[in-house]
Amino acid sequence: MNRIEQIYPGDRVTLREVGLRDGLQLVKSYPSTEAKTDWIKREYSAGVRHFEVGSFLPVKTMPQFSDVRDLIRLVADLDGAFSSALALNERGATDALQAEVDEIVCVVSATEEHSRANMRRSREEAVALLGKVAEASKVSPAKPVVVAGVSMAFGCSIAGEVSQSDVVRLVAQCLEAGADVIGLADTVGFVGPNQVGSLCRAVVDASEGAPVSAHLHDTRGMGIANASAALDAGIRILDGSLGGLGGCPFAPGASGNVVFEDLVYLCETKGYPTGIDLEALTEIRAIPEAEMPEEQFFGALAKAGPPQLIDWRAQKQFTQ
Repeated sequence: MNRIEQIYPGDRVTLREVGLRDGLQLVKSYPSTEAKTDWIKREYSAGVRHFEVGSFLPVKTMPQFSDVRDLIRLVADLDGAFSSALALNERGATDALQAEVDEIVCVVSATEEHSRANMRRSREEAVALLGKVAEASKVSPAKPVVVAGVSMAFGCSIAGEVSQSDVVRLVAQCLEAGADVIGLADTVGFVGPNQVGSLCRAVVDASEGAPVSAHLHDTRGMGIANASAALDAGIRILDGSLGGLGGCPFAPGASGNVVFEDLVYLCETKGYPTGIDLEALTEIRAIPEAEMPEEQFFGALAKAGPPQLIDWRAQKQFTQ
């Protein structure tokens, strides 16, 4: 089994908890390292195995990620758990490699306008950086998986429409540059299930067997419906954030991710076992809620809970 198959087995759905990275980008306050540690350990006990723990960005501008190395070490000590972190430039990529994170996410914007606003570089330069990270990862001790996170893949709040053919071409460039995984992001929650299904199918077909993930936002209430469409289109890796926290600082109109707890419920009801204890997961919301009292948290499961009088997990289980 190679490194990619170890992290993303093809015979199951993988849910990535991105609350500690995307979830903390726009907050007024953020949890202490101790609270984050408790958050991760309790989610691990509940069955979560994939944690996006932060970004390698200047502490002066993003102090909420100053403990990213500590969290990577924490996840490394949890049997069968994997860490992920974002790198937006050469310095961040170098730091990520030195920290021996399991997965490095390199952002490649689907539009030139967002690429320059978010990274201060062109799309061509972003793909070139991805290539450098992919080359360096091959000779690093940890051999991290490299993800090309295609932001604004479904529409851009700066440039507007994004054509499916442009995204497919960009994905091909990322794979040629050495990306191990392709991530498609509806960064500002622009679209609905039809558009998500169409693009996801096209990219899965064009990805030459490389895993494809969907990173969806619930800005307009379409998050769970879009996640369902992504699963139907062949996506087997989905991102979510505990309590629906999240948003991109350089994407006007961006707001929270798909609620992680609701995402677990969706997968289980569709016959994709997650191995996650939903009741235990919902209780963990108390940690960020106590640490960030000014923030708004979301989620239907947190309000209603799973049904108590029926077996709500689908009887038909997923097999590849």
